Amino acid sequence: MDSTLPGDAPATATAAAAARRRRRLTNRIRDGLRDVGIQMALLNHQVGAHLDLRDADLECLDLISRYGPIGPTALARRAGLHPATLTGVLDRLERGGWVVRTPNPTDRRAILVQVIKEREAEVARLYAGLAGAMEDICAQIEDDDLSVIADFLLRTARASRAATDQLAGN
Repeated sequence: MDSTLPGDAPATATAAAAARRRRRLTNRIRDGLRDVGIQMALLNHQVGAHLDLRDADLECLDLISRYGPIGPTALARRAGLHPATLTGVLDRLERGGWVVRTPNPTDRRAILVQVIKEREAEVARLYAGLAGAMEDICAQIEDDDLSVIADFLLRTARASRAATDQLAGN
């Protein structure tokens, strides 16, 4: 026996249509994030090639720039690299004049790694095209919407870190 009231059919159809629309939008967002990830990986690869840096070296350079001065153990954890692999990365970055290792002022037995500031302009120059395009895109979006987008991206980055940590067994 049908338990719906005569006026319920349009409400049910509207709810189903809303659910389909939401699924389509969610899938578009997922697809968009995958596309962004791929395009950023390709851009980073090109930037690394111009700077004569391996992909892992460029990623570590970015992490050091964002979170440094940083200790090698913390950097290895953030980069998802084995400490021995990170040592090779840091050796290459130091030889290339990108970073410097200094004693940790709070623990003289430990070192900190930091980017040589004068070299950051070289990297920024290669990302200038994307930075300019992002400025143009953001200029066309209202502040409230930018706030929602920024929050979404931060939450997505956290979810990505959590998924990475889970796969790494952390």
